[in-house]
Formats: sequence, C-alpha cells, structure tokens
Amino acid sequence: MRHSGRLSRTSAVFSVAILAVISAAASATAQQHHPQVPKSLRLYVFDCGVIKGLDPALFNFKKEDLAETELAVPCYLIVDPKGTLMWDVGAIPDTAFKDDGAAVTQGYFYSTRTLKSQLAELGYAPSDITYLGLSHYHGDHVANSNEFAGSTWLVRPVERDAMFADKPPALSDPKNYDQLKNSKTILLTTDEYDVFGDGKVIIKFAPGHTPGHQVVILKLAKTGKVMLAGDLYHYPEERKLNRIPSFEFSKEESLASRAMIEDYCKKTKTQLWIEHDYAANAKLKKSPKFYD
Repeated sequence: MRHSGRLSRTSAVFSVAILAVISAAASATAQQHHPQVPKSLRLYVFDCGVIKGLDPALFNFKKEDLAETELAVPCYLIVDPKGTLMWDVGAIPDTAFKDDGAAVTQGYFYSTRTLKSQLAELGYAPSDITYLGLSHYHGDHVANSNEFAGSTWLVRPVERDAMFADKPPALSDPKNYDQLKNSKTILLTTDEYDVFGDGKVIIKFAPGHTPGHQVVILKLAKTGKVMLAGDLYHYPEERKLNRIPSFEFSKEESLASRAMIEDYCKKTKTQLWIEHDYAANAKLKKSPKFYD
C-alpha cells in the first residue's frame, strides 16, 4: 500500500509537470501569434527571393543597358494600429520548401526562406492577417496567396475577373491563388481606397501592366510617404528612360499610369520604391527591423 501511495504521488507530480509544460507552450504560442499592437504604422520588408536569368529584351533593353539584371522579390507586411495588410506574397510557394530548409529554384525564381517563417519571427501567422493586397496577378507576386485565403482580399474587379477567367491570364498560375475565389473580398472601384480608414494606407489604381494593377502608399511617421509601386517599373533604367516591357497588358495605360504616378509623387513628396530594384532592395532594412 505504501508503494502504491508513492506511485500515486509520483504520478500526480508528473501530471502536474506535464500540464505546466503544456500551459507554458500554449502561452508561448499565444504570444507568438498575437504580437503587441504598435502605436503607429509600421512597414516590414521580407526577403522572398530573386529572379535570375531573364532576357533584358523582354523589357526592351540590352544587357549592357542595365546596371543589374537580377530582380529582387520582396514581400511586405504593413501593420497599422487597426489591423494588418500583407502586400505581395512572393514567387515560390512555401509548400515547395522541404523540411531540410534548403533553397528552392523554380524556373527563373530562387528563394532561401519561406514567407511563413519570416512572419513567425514577428509573431504572426497567415491567419492573423486582416487584409491581403496584391499589386497584380503575375506569378512572382502571388505564390503564397492561398495561405491568406482567410484574410479579406482587396482587389480591382477587372483584375479578379481576369484571374478567374476560363483562360488563365499570362504569366500566372491559378493554383497558387485559386482559394481566393471564395475569400471575403472587397472590390475596389474608386481610384484610391483607404484600407484602415485613417488615411495612412492608401491603395491606388495604376493599370497597364495588368488590367487591375495597383500600388500602395504609406504615410509613415518617421520615414515619410512611401509608395510600393508593384510592377509600374522593374528596373530603375525603365523609370529613367520610360521604357515599357514587351509583355504589358496595355502599353498605353502603362504610360498613362506612369505619368500620373510621377506627378502624384512629385506633388505629395512620396518616395517611389521599385519593388524589383535589386540594388535598392538590398539597401532596405529587412524584417525584423521595420520602417515607421
């Protein structure tokens, strides 16, 4: 009987210890997925890979015309006191990565890190993201879209219609975004859309590269106004020489959008960030550092 009593007490102590470990793990998980809400707008820049080996002729350049031919693939997390916006979600889906953590190459795309792992470093999971915004539907911007099917999708009607047309649009792979078809969606029908209603995150229509191409403008307290310009340009030389890629949906609309955006940036003193600019992107602070 004494022996049985000792076993009972040992079992009880062991059970308490196990419960304590489980409780601590649950608490850590809760903290990880619920980071502290910032007092002001923040922008996190994630490394979502590189595009290598594209023929500069696609952009109406010769190799010697460009200082750098590789293109950066950033993803962005925008955190407002009122919620979060994921902007562009990479070229390679996280599902392509193996458990060994090795880099992944898919065609011209190369990446060393998953998007979810970079979000997790900040304490976020895809399920925590309030809004999903894509500059456009090309494959190097939408690879992880289905991870955010539970978020509210902010999209232009013409872009959504093209994405789910019977014939998929060029340079896209619908299997990477097909779950968005059933997502809660806000169709953006005005030139500008105030995401959080506080004037600090504005999505602006800039068609041409695709029918519903859009940019996002951030009013950061310390950094100032920043525009994440999608594929309005790819290389800084495009902006300098106003060259138009050969694969635009509408060359005329692209030229008109560029003129409109340049005028906007000049009048509002907004910094235009070319998302694919390899050299400029390399100089940016990467998450977990941020711009505010």
